[in-house]
Amino acid sequence: MKRRHLVGVVLCLMLLLLPGCGEKAEEPGEINIGVMRGPTGMGIVHLMEEDAYNIEVVGSPDDLIGKIINGEIDLAAVPPNLAAILYQRTEQNIELLAINTLGVLYILEDGEEINSITDLAGRTLYASGKGVIPEYVILYLLKAHGLEAGRDVILDFSTQHADLAATTAAGQHDLALLPQPHVTSVLMQNQDFRIALDITEEWKNVTGSELPMGVIIAQKEFIDNYESSLLTFLEKYEQSIQLVNENVAESAALIAKHDILPNPEVAAEAIPLCNIVYIDTEKGKPYLEELFSILYEFNPDSIGGKIPDDKFYYCP
Repeated sequence: MKRRHLVGVVLCLMLLLLPGCGEKAEEPGEINIGVMRGPTGMGIVHLMEEDAYNIEVVGSPDDLIGKIINGEIDLAAVPPNLAAILYQRTEQNIELLAINTLGVLYILEDGEEINSITDLAGRTLYASGKGVIPEYVILYLLKAHGLEAGRDVILDFSTQHADLAATTAAGQHDLALLPQPHVTSVLMQNQDFRIALDITEEWKNVTGSELPMGVIIAQKEFIDNYESSLLTFLEKYEQSIQLVNENVAESAALIAKHDILPNPEVAAEAIPLCNIVYIDTEKGKPYLEELFSILYEFNPDSIGGKIPDDKFYYCP
């Protein structure tokens, strides 16, 4: 009897030591999250002082890529095309949790001549975002209205967001395609400019779909090991996004405090135009598939070489 009891104890200990056996850890400790400055990172601001979340704010998507691939970051807020690229580069070890930002692109004009996409014929449109979503979105919209870039409309993608915003505000251009918060920055500095076209609305008019510009992703290993903690985070994240949209003044102060935007005045003006949302994959998947199919048509490499399959979309 003693020998049988000892064997039983040994077997139980062996089972507990086997990979995948025993109970899953319910809490991951500190969750490492990477977000970018600008609209994609603004929705999380009300979680930035909670001890459970170590949230790093970076200046560009390139600052997150290596950390995501190496597993240093559990969750990240990134553009949807980068999420698709990372899905392929990590051998499908990334999952998309939700859309956190819709369209943030606007065409600014010093004048009153541009009231539709077709009005761009014969003009030079200064823009930023070459090789990523802004370029392919404007190319698609031009094509949908019978216009060809380089022939009917000159697209000048020679500068980056901040530089284009500065030169536009200084009056060096009369027509510019920019994302938020740079749009707000120009409007606050130069009152001669107005929003001529909301690219989100133009996109919806042509495709009948929303225009996703930001998403939240997670490591598949993190989801598998800590799904309960992930669901708690997503609930809090959705609440934070709601607070950003409803309590603009408080949120703007936090956004500036955590260096997501440069100052609370710009943040307060930009928030209503940033389309900060929480759309789960059940509702948001068709929007993303529409965008990915259009990006693939222009440049397959822009989404990692192929359109992500169903495993890309997290379903709790």
